Amino acid sequence: MVWYVVKLLLLLPLLAGLIWGSLWLTRKAQSHMTKTDGGKVRAARLVETTFLAPGIRLAVIEFRGREILVGASKQGLVRLAEADLPITRAVELQP
Repeated sequence: MVWYVVKLLLLLPLLAGLIWGSLWLTRKAQSHMTKTDGGKVRAARLVETTFLAPGIRLAVIEFRGREILVGASKQGLVRLAEADLPITRAVELQP
């Protein structure tokens, strides 16, 4: 019985440390993936998302001066509509 308690006291903090370390590493990796490379402007930008139902959402993506409405589900993506950027917004985005 004593050996079980000793193992539990040693392995439980080790397991908690591994969980915390993996969560920290995941957050750090995600933050590096979402940063722009050296201040470059990205070609695509997620403008807005709206959840319709579990597993189904609408997303507006800005890509090369156009806004694209996309439906996203577990089966994949479907382009629903496409429109040019409004003039005022396009002027704001130019450097």
